[in-house]
Amino acid sequence: MIIRQLSVFLENRAGRLTELTGILADNDINISAFSIADTTDFGILRVITGKPELAEKVLKEHGFAVKITDVIGIVMRNKPGALHHALQILTDNGISIEYMYAFASGDDRATAVIRTDAPKKAIEVLQLHEMELLQAGDVYQI
Repeated sequence: MIIRQLSVFLENRAGRLTELTGILADNDINISAFSIADTTDFGILRVITGKPELAEKVLKEHGFAVKITDVIGIVMRNKPGALHHALQILTDNGISIEYMYAFASGDDRATAVIRTDAPKKAIEVLQLHEMELLQAGDVYQI
């Protein structure tokens, strides 16, 4: 299923990430996953939160540049070859990946968050191959 992810541009200065996490905490917004890519002058925080629309609103109110994008999450066994298998399915079906990040949990499972230019097609293809997808209820606060 499609998951809403925030991309936040952060200046490379001490305390900026702490400020962002404080704003989210003050607004009862949980962080489910994140990745940071940096350059000399700024970083891009990609974050999945429990309340993406509220997170976007409050961060913009505090001067952060925020964009919401759609990503998918593939849930698989945390074992050698599992990610390769999922990526091979996408490759075989002509689906390219713009970027991804992944994490493993203690229950022998791993999740790869993937940004592609064809998320709906990716979902259809992965479901045809009986791959488990991250559900909105797995990350969003109800």
